[in-house]
Amino acid sequence: MTAQTSAAEAATEIAPLPQARLILASASPRRLALLQQIGIEPDALLPANIDESPRKAEAPRDLARRLAREKLAAAEAAMHRSETVPAWLIAADTVVAVGRRVLPKAETPDEAADCLRLLSGRQHRVFTTVCLLTPRGGRRERVVESRVRFKRLSGREIEAYLGSGEWRGKAGGYAIQGLAAAFVVKLVGSHSAVVGLPLYETMSLLEGEGFPVRARWGAMA
Repeated sequence: MTAQTSAAEAATEIAPLPQARLILASASPRRLALLQQIGIEPDALLPANIDESPRKAEAPRDLARRLAREKLAAAEAAMHRSETVPAWLIAADTVVAVGRRVLPKAETPDEAADCLRLLSGRQHRVFTTVCLLTPRGGRRERVVESRVRFKRLSGREIEAYLGSGEWRGKAGGYAIQGLAAAFVVKLVGSHSAVVGLPLYETMSLLEGEGFPVRARWGAMA
């Protein structure tokens, strides 16, 4: 086998499938907006509803990894029931933790207030896992850990933030891409991962599997 033949075969292994679609296994407008930010428009959204309850003594990193994998599996099963062409499938999950304590996706003002009081004046960690299923059946994933420190929040600041309503359904009871950005003293890691989808890692996974990430960049100029 010549070097030229070997290179040609390697290129064939990662060549994109023109007919393949990209599906985002999420109903999150934040994750959709993040993909659109780097010029990727999913062909479809396929939300995966799973039980996101932590298991006993489950570490936050492990929880983020497990939930992203379960979302991918649930969306894959749904996709196979309706899809007739290959597809790239992306799933992700974000977990906010203080130590080993996992904070909930706040659904009530009391839950959000508890989260904000716990985060006030201290550092917490955000784990986001992105999983990719390729048209050829390959599976890849990345776990991204970021550290965020909040300022010390006054009672009035917490009440004002609760009044905004943007905390609803957000892990840890806040949205870093919104008003809560004013609470952040320091962030070490990936801002997009804290929002819900690590863009560098997602782009690297897609490019590594032959997805034409930059295909539309010229048209955006």
